[in-house]
Amino acid sequence: MEQFWNKNTGSNRPVSPHITVYSWSLPMMMSICHRGTGMALSGGVSLFGVSALLLPGNFESYLEFVKSLCLGPALIYTAKFALVFPLMYHTWNGIRHLMWDLGKGLKTAHLYQSGVAILVLTVLSSAGLAAM
Repeated sequence: MEQFWNKNTGSNRPVSPHITVYSWSLPMMMSICHRGTGMALSGGVSLFGVSALLLPGNFESYLEFVKSLCLGPALIYTAKFALVFPLMYHTWNGIRHLMWDLGKGLKTAHLYQSGVAILVLTVLSSAGLAAM
C-alpha cells in the first residue's frame, strides 16, 4: 500500500473526480444551494425546537423583547427577508426537482430557464413575505 501511495503522490495527479475538473454552471450551483438550504432549514427547526424546550419563558416574551429593542423597519425587513429566503428557495427548487422526477424540463436549455425562473420566484416571494 505504501508503494501505491508513493507512486500516486509522485505523479502530482489530482484525485479523480477532483472539483477543479468541473466547470461551474447554474444547475450545479443551484443543486449545491438546495442541499445547503435543506441542511440549514433542518438545523434551524431543530435549534428552535430545542430552545423552546430548554429556554425559560415563552415565545411571546421573546417577541416582546425583540419589540423593545426598537429596531428600525429596514433592519426588521432585512432580517425577515434573510429568514424567509432559504425557505422560499428550497420550496421552489424542490418543486423543480419534483418536475424532473416526472421527466419534465430535463433538456439543457430548460435547466437554465427553470433555474432563472426559480431565482426570480425566490426573490419575489421572499420580498412579499418579508413585507407582511
